[in-house]
Amino acid sequence: MNLKKLHNLFLIGIALCTCFSYAQNLDNQEVQDLKFQEYFFEALKQTATNNYSKAIENLEKCAAIDTVSLAVDFEFSKNYLHLKKYYEAEVFINNALAKDPENQYLLKHKVSILKAERNYKDAIETQKQLVKIKPIYTDELVLLYIQNREFSEAENLITEIEDKALTTLKIRRFKTYLTNRKKLKKKETKTAINQPEDSSIEALKNSFKKNKDFKTLLKILSYELENNLFELLQVDSKNALELFPAQPILYQLNGYALNKLKKYNDAIDVLTIGIDFVIDNNEMELNFYNQLIISYEGLNNTKEVLKYKQKAAQLKQAN
Repeated sequence: MNLKKLHNLFLIGIALCTCFSYAQNLDNQEVQDLKFQEYFFEALKQTATNNYSKAIENLEKCAAIDTVSLAVDFEFSKNYLHLKKYYEAEVFINNALAKDPENQYLLKHKVSILKAERNYKDAIETQKQLVKIKPIYTDELVLLYIQNREFSEAENLITEIEDKALTTLKIRRFKTYLTNRKKLKKKETKTAINQPEDSSIEALKNSFKKNKDFKTLLKILSYELENNLFELLQVDSKNALELFPAQPILYQLNGYALNKLKKYNDAIDVLTIGIDFVIDNNEMELNFYNQLIISYEGLNNTKEVLKYKQKAAQLKQAN
């Protein structure tokens, strides 16, 4: 074999090896892609069945294959939030937002994390970003102002919304709540009452006036609830919201009393705001739904009754 033929065979060999290597690399990439999909869908399945730690294990396998996946960061964050690991949830959602800063789904999720931490100040700033992208989310910004006791900001924002003719049912309910808050006056009701076991209701009320202790307040409200003193319960729970605006039990008790007094629209206003303060408490959330069902039944609004009955049924199934 002469040198020319040997040279040509050598070149063909190199070409074949290169093609084989390229094909092998393609095959490896396809295998990795398939593995990624398998792990990712398994993570979604585990999340759907509330196996959040298992979901995270599969997401870690995804991250080993694709270190820059936005979808993986997002799922990591959602699962850590379910596990109440807020620091980790924030880290991963911030990673995702670094890749797509104006993604409304990522921003909404970050607000959920901050609300779970009761960090309303930062939640407001994140919600403002979201409103710039989609003004439809303004009603949630109003609620965050209320939750952070920034009532003037909430009122000013409602005025802006009304000026732009963008008022929604939620906004009207927030406005009613804020209006009622301004009109709030203490009412003295003369009612003959029995003595509680440890101390009189008057003593408890006097104690509460001095120390503003939440446990003392709950004793007073519990007494009024047990003795069917719905007018007192309505007034006292409403007054209490001035001091403790982030306590969902107060909204629930106020809504319950309003339903008993057949003030169904007022009950809906209070309950729809209060339910947003309920976090990781399925029993309380269910109680809110049940009270909203009673309110809408009182107004003969079958559409809303069905809506909240379905929500209640879904919550029971999740348990």
